[in-house]
Amino acid sequence: MPTSCGSPVWPVDRATAEAGMEYGGITPIGLPAHWRLLLDARVPGRTAIIGSGVRHSKVVLPGDLLARMPGAEVLPGLALG
Repeated sequence: MPTSCGSPVWPVDRATAEAGMEYGGITPIGLPAHWRLLLDARVPGRTAIIGSGVRHSKVVLPGDLLARMPGAEVLPGLALG
């Protein structure tokens, strides 16, 4: 299986089938609980913009909410910059 930063990367058809969402709009809301959600330590306490499940819209929500989602892992130094 191909990897990105040491994590598995799925082909588009598998990712969309497993998530039940459109490519380009996959969101952590409603993902299977066993999927990892990796967040940089700067996300909690800020506003986040994420996919909505379809490509033509986004969701704005508190980063603290993302950090409490199933599978969420808050990691220092994950994001660049």
